[in-house]
Order: sequence, then structure tokens, then C-alpha cells
Amino acid sequence: MTTCSGLTGARVEKSTVASAVLMQKILVAGPSWVGDMVMAQSLYQTLQQRHPGVVIDVLAPAWSGPIIQRMAEVRRHIEMPLGHGALGLKQRYRLGKQLRAEGYDQAIITPRSFKSALTPFFAHIPRRTGYTGEQRYGLINDRRQLDKTVLTQTVQRYVALGLKYDAVLPPEISYPSLTIDVDNQQRLLQTLDLSLEQPVVGFMPAAEYGPAKRWPPDYFAALAQQLVAQGKQVWLFGSAKDQPLCDEIAGSAGDGVVNLAGRTQLGDAVDLIALTDLVVSNDSGLMHIAAATGRKIVAIYGSSSPSYTPPLTDKATVLYLNLECSPCFKRECPLGHYRCLREIDVSYVLEKAGLL
Repeated sequence: MTTCSGLTGARVEKSTVASAVLMQKILVAGPSWVGDMVMAQSLYQTLQQRHPGVVIDVLAPAWSGPIIQRMAEVRRHIEMPLGHGALGLKQRYRLGKQLRAEGYDQAIITPRSFKSALTPFFAHIPRRTGYTGEQRYGLINDRRQLDKTVLTQTVQRYVALGLKYDAVLPPEISYPSLTIDVDNQQRLLQTLDLSLEQPVVGFMPAAEYGPAKRWPPDYFAALAQQLVAQGKQVWLFGSAKDQPLCDEIAGSAGDGVVNLAGRTQLGDAVDLIALTDLVVSNDSGLMHIAAATGRKIVAIYGSSSPSYTPPLTDKATVLYLNLECSPCFKRECPLGHYRCLREIDVSYVLEKAGLL
């Protein structure tokens, strides 16, 4: 994949595309969360199935580049030069004006915000598909009504935008599948002094949304101790922001735990997660990456619901207590007890992972 600089203010990453006549050219305004970006690959797969040879470009934040690069269906990533929540009307206009020369046939806007529909409108893309919302009349001219009772999952809502307006719903879903850079795996094993001599269990103890989605760190530490006692090693994954949490777990768990939080980039995490034998994760972006790399997963749900954002794989075991107060979708427990997480104990996780 090479880097193209033809668009001012937007880094464009480009893959080699056959020079054959292409049926359609689509710009997708992508989501703004890691897990949602992974799930959006199911939309790209659907577009390729419906329109073989279609060119798909994805307009998305800079951080998403390492994920989009791993999607074989996407030609290139066009960087949105604005942070989450910023209107940036002038920047969106300039970017849209630059994109006019691309000659897109259609734009698919996955977010339901007003601002996400601006750049495709400014790009003069003739067909702009998205869900009705935030007074986007005119910006969206192929408007879809979102029936949440039919499209109960996030991934279904993305895929439905790639179908005809009168398609039978809910749609069939193809699971995301990220490509792996084997050369980068070997480089990381060497530079991070990692070994595959013992089975590897990956932990994803963080969740960007908030503590109501995080299994307690002392539970992760206790689980790590038992796994190490069984002859396994534990790798902790997370961003630099997750390092204090992972430091706490590693410090409590002791030997046999490797803390990778803050030591890898997002693309590196994809390649290293693909080397694990098992993953134990909260409902998080890294959980969806693990699913898209074919890992065996134990997925722990607290304030969120596996009915809404399930791991898209046949290799997942979902732990969800479905309490009377669940799902609340809150960042912090409104009742203060976090029972939905604390009542999933370590022995239960070991049992469901087949490790007792």
C-alpha cells in the first residue's frame, strides 16, 4: 500500500487496483470508533458482492488508517482532518471540493450526524445514502428510515445502507476479516522480545467508553495468575491511555504477564492479537479486532449488550448476565454496584473458556 498526496489536507493511502473498467465508485464516510470501523468491513464486503470490481474509498479519521489498510475490499483511506465532534465547515468544504475530481457515483454515510454528510455533499456526489436524522434533508438524497426493531445490530445497520432501499431486512452478514502482516509479526516478536514457546492468552482489559464496560482489574490479575499456573503466558493489549490499568494488572499478576499497552501501534496490535491462542476481552474495539483475526474469544459484557454489538465470529463465547438493570449503556454504573461485571467471577470465565 502506497501513500498518495494528491488531496491537500488529507493523507490518502492507496492499494494497487486493476486498471479494468470499473462498474461503480463509492465513497464511504466511515465510523469514528475502532470496533465500528471493524464492523463496517461487512458493508464493504456486501458492496463487493453486489458490484464486483467496485472501487471503495473510506473517508475516516487518521487513527483508522491501520485498520482500513487491512481490508482487502477498500482501495484507499482518505483522512478526515478534523477531530471527533468538530464541525470544521471550511475544512469539510475544501476536502469535498478536492474530492469532486474523483467522480464518485455514490456516497454512503454511516454516521447519523449532520456534519458527517457535509463532505459528500460538497463533493457533488450524485447519490448520497444515509439514515434520516439531524435534519440532513438535502444533504442525504437517498434517505433510509432506521427501524431499530428490525436492524437490532450495529453491523446490520451498516450493511443495509449498501443494499437497495426495498431490500429484505435484516440483511445477511459477512464477518469482517483483517489481513495479517507476517513480516511485521516477526519484527514485533524480535523487537518486543516475545516468545511463542508457551500458549498465549491475550487480555483486552480496557474499554474506551467507560468503567461500566470493564471487568474489574483484580479479576483480570487473578485470571492471569491461574493461566500462568497452567503453563500459559498472558499478553496485555491497550493504548498508551490504558497503560496505568495494564500496569496495575501486570503488577498484581506477577511473572508470565507481558504488558504491551502503549508499546504498539494499532496495526501492530492487529498482528500480535492474531498470534494469540485465546482472547479474554471486554466489549471493546480490540475485541472486534480479535474477532476479525479469527481468534477464539471470551467476550465479557457489562453495561452494553451482545445483541447490539456482538463479536462477529463463530469462535466467541459471550458472558452476559442480563440483569434486570441491563443493558443500561451507561459509562458508569448508575446504581454504583457494577453487578453486571463483578458477578462474572474468574472461575466462571475459566469454565466457559474450557480451561478448568
